[in-house]
Amino acid sequence: MNKTNVFKEEAKVFALGGLGEVGKNMYCVQYKDEIIVIDSGLLFPDDHLMGIDYVIPDYSYLLENEDKIKALIISHGHEDHIGGIPFLLRQVKIPVIYASGLSYGLIQAKLDERVDFPVNLQKFQEDDTLKFDYFEISFFRTNHSIPDSFGIKVKTPVGVIVHTGDFKFDFSPTGRDSDYQKMARIGEEGVLCLLSDSTNAEMEDFTTSEKVVSENIKEMFESIDGRIIISTFASNIHRIQQIVEASIATDRKIAVFGRSMTKNIDVGYKLGYIKAPKGTFIYTRNRSEIRNKNLTILCTGSQGEPLAALTRIAANTHRQISLIPGDTVILSSSPIPGNLESVNRTINMLYKRGANVITQSPFADVHASGHGGQNELKLMLKLMKPKYFMPIHGEYRMLKKHSKLAIDTGVLPENTFIMENGDVLVLTKDTASVSEKVKTSDIYVDSESIGEVGSLVIKDRRELSEDGLLSVILTISQANYEVMCTPNIISRGFIHLEENDEMIKDIQEIVLDVTEKYLNPKHKLNISGMKNEIIKS
Repeated sequence: MNKTNVFKEEAKVFALGGLGEVGKNMYCVQYKDEIIVIDSGLLFPDDHLMGIDYVIPDYSYLLENEDKIKALIISHGHEDHIGGIPFLLRQVKIPVIYASGLSYGLIQAKLDERVDFPVNLQKFQEDDTLKFDYFEISFFRTNHSIPDSFGIKVKTPVGVIVHTGDFKFDFSPTGRDSDYQKMARIGEEGVLCLLSDSTNAEMEDFTTSEKVVSENIKEMFESIDGRIIISTFASNIHRIQQIVEASIATDRKIAVFGRSMTKNIDVGYKLGYIKAPKGTFIYTRNRSEIRNKNLTILCTGSQGEPLAALTRIAANTHRQISLIPGDTVILSSSPIPGNLESVNRTINMLYKRGANVITQSPFADVHASGHGGQNELKLMLKLMKPKYFMPIHGEYRMLKKHSKLAIDTGVLPENTFIMENGDVLVLTKDTASVSEKVKTSDIYVDSESIGEVGSLVIKDRRELSEDGLLSVILTISQANYEVMCTPNIISRGFIHLEENDEMIKDIQEIVLDVTEKYLNPKHKLNISGMKNEIIKS
């Protein structure tokens, strides 16, 4: 960003993550020398990012301007909105983090586990107003697949900017209602620019109500005689409570598997979001004492994650659970874009091991998305009545579709902005334009090391996975430049050495022929040239 323009009478909105993708959400609003950051998420990698644990945004701009950062505001507690916080704090000084309810509890647990220095984490209530020199921040409650989800109103000197957070309009929610009155009031007072969730912009009509899912899960539990293994997002506290209620109604105890599931249930239980009589949750070592028809196994792995509990159960590599005849497996989720292949692979393995598998379908509502469909997105647009519109949180086609919905509801085509991470939307009271860009990129986290794994390393890993490794080890005398022994050939993922004696002998002969040209005591040994010729040969 051009720093010479920072002090003009204009607000700047940009994303460091969350545009053109579903994940690593991080949005910034800047006015003069103040920056408000909204969310700090991560992205779980696709299969092609081999060995990578997480993908996070590049925090370079925030690091260069950390003296301007006033606060990090959290819309809700999903990992694609809070998972990057520990990594952000290791690089950038954040004066205060504001979160509410369950989000506060989940972040505190994350900080206790991953951060060893003091962090100023504050809890906001939905009617609070946070005041800074130029910004005034307030909140409105929304429905989502996790409790305590909020939209964020940012009042600036040039006008109001609204960030919806992730939302749906559920008229029979399992938790509290959205604050429709406050949304309408914000719209009546005037919205300069709306940033709105685009995840389900391709889906027509409204999303299924959580109440429908709750009733269907209870009916399924009543009709199943054997053991139930059910997987959902560990952060979907509403769904976990539905599973708890269905288990209690059918006289089942619950055994929990998966680290994130165990942690989130513990936080949800302490904060009162998960309600269950004492003894409902059992230690896994005690499950053998429970009859199959009285046992629910609640686990992670609904997205086919390689190391998650359900995936290991399907592959018969879980140390504590093996599938048995009569097991019913319920996947109470829908695949995140990019995960469909992994999910299908897990489902196929479950079928092969004799399990009955129930997934979301027109005949079995076992999941409801937390993101609004087209009619819900239109309703938000009508409530807010923005002058300018910036779709967020979605792949390009979702952003494109959402911008068309905005135009259909009355936003002028020239006032809609489909942007990429790093693009800066510059707003005045009367104008909007994309004329600047801040540095941003994907940063790979591999075993907690941040940014040390670049695209070349990923390329090497991919080539090794596809072609394998062939290594030649030579022992050369430094005194007389003679090969001390037969070249040692090592192969991993290329050929099986014991079954390819002839090929190994051929390789050894080629290596010796090449080295003979280079091993002359009268000349300086050219190791690099010798290596390159062996590779080419």
